[in-house]
Amino acid sequence: MTTTDAAETHTPEELPGVVTKLFKGVVYAETDEKIWQSLLGLSSHVRDYVAVLGLDLILDESEGYAFLKSREDPDGTLPRLIPRRPLTFNVSLLLALLRGRMLEFDTNSSELRLIMTEQDIADMVAVFLPESSNEARILDQLGTNIKKVVELGFLRKLRGQAGTYEVARILKAYVDAQWLEEFDARLADYRASLSGAVTGSKEEDRA
Repeated sequence: MTTTDAAETHTPEELPGVVTKLFKGVVYAETDEKIWQSLLGLSSHVRDYVAVLGLDLILDESEGYAFLKSREDPDGTLPRLIPRRPLTFNVSLLLALLRGRMLEFDTNSSELRLIMTEQDIADMVAVFLPESSNEARILDQLGTNIKKVVELGFLRKLRGQAGTYEVARILKAYVDAQWLEEFDARLADYRASLSGAVTGSKEEDRA
């Protein structure tokens, strides 16, 4: 069914249900088929409705997801209905690495689903981190970080496959070029901090 066809079969009476679902979180074509079809037919109504609240509808038909996003408000005059979620550095690092892996996957593979095991993720993080006394501690925290990323909706556990995840394609919408650029700056500071810590530790050992 195309968007035009859907528009002919859905009425604004379905609008409250669609908007309510969006306020609760991401709507996926795969898991919310009925709401998804209603959303396609009512997308213009939804955009107009949420715009009054200072929100934008982000709808990607090809990837099969939709969510609401707060508009930029430099003056801070609008209340934030979609709260920001503060992330630890390690969770941000994991998101950045998963985004990079997805870019590599899309470039080199014809498959649609990027599947990774916990070991794959651990290897990805371990290779990236510089050698330091903190590396083992960071890797020990990996399970907690993965759990957080699952809660955020960027990793999905696969049923019947322990320790195996699908990287959700919505990650592409959240982790954009600007986000990565800002994170790269934080990463540079982090590396400098680690380097200083390691140097200080070696000097203490010699003393």
